[in-house]
Amino acid sequence: MSIEINNESAVPVDEAALQRLAAYALDAMHVHPDAELAIVLVDEAAMEQLHVQWMDEPGPTDVLSFPMDELRPGTEDVPTPAGLLGDIVLCPQVAQAQAETAGHSTQEELLLLTTHGILHLLGFDHAEPDEEKEMFGIQRDILVGFTMHERRS
Repeated sequence: MSIEINNESAVPVDEAALQRLAAYALDAMHVHPDAELAIVLVDEAAMEQLHVQWMDEPGPTDVLSFPMDELRPGTEDVPTPAGLLGDIVLCPQVAQAQAETAGHSTQEELLLLTTHGILHLLGFDHAEPDEEKEMFGIQRDILVGFTMHERRS
């Protein structure tokens, strides 16, 4: 699994944990081990610029996903083919504010947002209630599984 993390945000982040989570999530979704993923952390100004450019919405957001090869989840028997999964852009400052509201750490919020971004790269969405239920259920299962995996390690 090629997972590149680039922190341009000037906010210290546990990049190793993000990398472990991404690898765990991709494995859980049966994505080919040779798939490539990039995670970039940016400041609020850069995120706002991307948010306006790509979503035509003002203000910074927490996470944006930019799929490349439109890979979809695989199965144990038939994993996703190798390819470029895409890019996830995270904004730690927005994540920090959301974490405070949610009552957990910024790192936990970044793990949640990374999982959310990966699921978007794999074609999941939450525009409709049934889509949201499916996506958020998978997201929760990945985060719970990852947390248990980390505690055993």
